[in-house]
Amino acid sequence: MDIQTTKQIRIADYLHSLGYSPVKQQGINLWYKSPLREETEASFKVNTERNQWYDFALGKGGNIIALAQELYCSNHVPYLLQRIEEQTPHIRPDSFSFGKQSSSEPRFQQLEIVPLSSPALLSYLQGRGINLELAKRECREARYTHNGKRYFAIAFPNGSGGFEVRNPYFKGCIAPKEISHIRQAGKARTTCYVFEGFMDYLSFLTLRQESCPNYPELDGQDYIVLNSVSNVSKALYPLGSYERIHCFFDNDRAGMEALRQIRMEYGRDLYIRDASQTYSGCKDLNEYLQKQAERNRQIQSVRKTHTQPPKKKNGFRL
Repeated sequence: MDIQTTKQIRIADYLHSLGYSPVKQQGINLWYKSPLREETEASFKVNTERNQWYDFALGKGGNIIALAQELYCSNHVPYLLQRIEEQTPHIRPDSFSFGKQSSSEPRFQQLEIVPLSSPALLSYLQGRGINLELAKRECREARYTHNGKRYFAIAFPNGSGGFEVRNPYFKGCIAPKEISHIRQAGKARTTCYVFEGFMDYLSFLTLRQESCPNYPELDGQDYIVLNSVSNVSKALYPLGSYERIHCFFDNDRAGMEALRQIRMEYGRDLYIRDASQTYSGCKDLNEYLQKQAERNRQIQSVRKTHTQPPKKKNGFRL
């Protein structure tokens, strides 16, 4: 996706894909609680005619690329275009008239949240190397209607009653957007593992289960899933109650910036580990998991070949 095509994507649609909905509409202006910081009153404006945004508290604004620059803490335009394209595969560039916006209608109509059971979704998770029993335990299934058509997606709950939703063709959020804080029962844990998205969280659980099938100790620590690096500020307060923080972020600029923010907040007081070094050379933990799974399949294939009895020819073994 090039710069001009990206600029034609409605900012309101882009925000909707991230899980943000307008608090009110005043003519051609939509007002949001800022996606860039915590606030109680909506001071983030989107002009749907100009397709421009402005955050009154920060004194910043601009087009969709300028917004991605703030969200992902990067000035590298190719990287920003890639992140926008990954987030908006279902959004088509169109005119900027609010009256024509599909996002002005509820995206998730006739919504049902049920146990995760769809064969297509389970196959998708299996293709990404995820342990299905762990996925069923941690996730739900969202079934909904959009534009008269029925869809379903994996639904990962957050701390405010919303869900991160994903299927092979769509990545979004059922508002409100929030982090997911998984606390273990019983005695308070002193360590927290932090992930950008729930697919990386499921990847960690899968890897730990495979490496230690008898004693995986999945409940030995708490977990926080940011559900977007733009949510790192929301995780700072709950992270203050731990002694040790392990960050499993993507190996990119946004991941490095999220780690930097946590270290700026607690680097002098807490032990903070950059766990991304464990999967250096991979984009994220899920890519590492998939490569490990492929490597194991190749090893098993070689072993199977060497253990097969030799073929017969004319009644004799070769």
